Amino acid sequence: MGLQLERNEALAHEAISHVIQKYSPTGKRIGWMMIASIFIEAWDLYSISFLLIFLKQEFHPSALMLGFTAAGTQAGAVVGALIGGWLSDRFGRRKIFLSTMVMFIVLGLAQAFAPSMAALAAIRLLLGIPLGSDLAAGYTYIMESMEAGKREVMGNRWQAMFGIGEVVSIGVITAMFGLGVAPHLLWRIGLGLGALPALALLLLRLDLPETSIWLIQKGRFREAKAVTLKMYDDPLDMLPDTDVEMDKPKLTDFLRDIMSDRTKRRATIFSWVASWAQALEFSTFAFYLPIMFVLVGVSGIVATNFLSMGIYLIAVVSGLVGPQLLPRIGQRRLSIYGFSIVLVSLLVAAFAIESKTLWLVPVAAAAMLWGHYWDAENVMTIPSMVAAPRQKGLATGFAYIHNKLPAFIGIFLFPTFFGSLGQARATLFTAVFPLVGLMAAVFILPEVYGYVEVRSRRAGLATVDVAEVQP
Repeated sequence: MGLQLERNEALAHEAISHVIQKYSPTGKRIGWMMIASIFIEAWDLYSISFLLIFLKQEFHPSALMLGFTAAGTQAGAVVGALIGGWLSDRFGRRKIFLSTMVMFIVLGLAQAFAPSMAALAAIRLLLGIPLGSDLAAGYTYIMESMEAGKREVMGNRWQAMFGIGEVVSIGVITAMFGLGVAPHLLWRIGLGLGALPALALLLLRLDLPETSIWLIQKGRFREAKAVTLKMYDDPLDMLPDTDVEMDKPKLTDFLRDIMSDRTKRRATIFSWVASWAQALEFSTFAFYLPIMFVLVGVSGIVATNFLSMGIYLIAVVSGLVGPQLLPRIGQRRLSIYGFSIVLVSLLVAAFAIESKTLWLVPVAAAAMLWGHYWDAENVMTIPSMVAAPRQKGLATGFAYIHNKLPAFIGIFLFPTFFGSLGQARATLFTAVFPLVGLMAAVFILPEVYGYVEVRSRRAGLATVDVAEVQP
């Protein structure tokens, strides 16, 4: 029985190595659909940053309650990322994708009817669960539906979609404010509107096929051959037309696989460290830019919204340029450049705030976000890309925990921290985070652009040869 399972595993890996090199227009469409789901999280995350001032006026919460309400989805996403990755590996990518959108529609609308700050905080905590689960399943879809070289470019586009979500949310909220929508209605409409793109994406996902790689890993060869024939016009002749039994993956298998290979180990550890660094640099400084601009006297509320929109339009350009540069400079240099730009920008911002050189603050903020979009682009792509096919959902979910946990901590605690140290010193302290990320990129991250895990059959068993396609 054990020998048969090993032979089935070897056969499955042969088929997966064949599929991952195939191109399909359907795979590209799926990739864009996965990245589009980032818009929903971006809307929720960024809109609340511009609505906090109205929530503060209506409910008069403490600094901790205000921070917890803003950060609630990040805490929920920690749970969602872990269970979403595990569930997508166990029950399939498609089921998780559809269920998360349904949950977001319901909970997104529920925000608009929250009777108190505590109720809103609780709803946002629950809302984070489908957000985290969706991204964990989404990155797995990208890595299993697109060919090597293209999949990491698509995966790195998530920051551009975040920027687009920011710009749209600012535009809508500013338009409502300019039209005279009452503040107690404005924040409810602003948060509830996030359900609309979720509904649109749910309808687009209804005809989404399960990935052939997941089906192969489950031994469901007949379905896998049908999906591959439809997507790639390839019948996978190396697989029999019958389903087979496969060994069930365990958490210990995931950790053993990551730690047993030097490239996987270093790439994964880097992604965890860099996730903390980029999440903390953003959730402390960039997330609170609207409030900071008002507090330090850069601009008023309406002017701040337009100024922030301009800064995030620059960030969108950065998010689009980074993935296009990836085939030329690779993942490692992209991270080094990104963290370096953020580090210098935060030092300049701290100096500008302390010296009251207010015109320099938004300039430094724009430069900081340009670099941030580069250093954050690959922290989800890399761990999902190097993980074994049967563990991509778990690897992606585990990586997203390292993204959302620091984001929750930063957003939750920074208002109190900001008030204790002052704007300039708090900004200067934030520069520690990109410095850590820069050191990780220089000393830990190997170049992994175009990484492909190839498995060959020797004596009936599966052995691993790692191939790296250099930029």
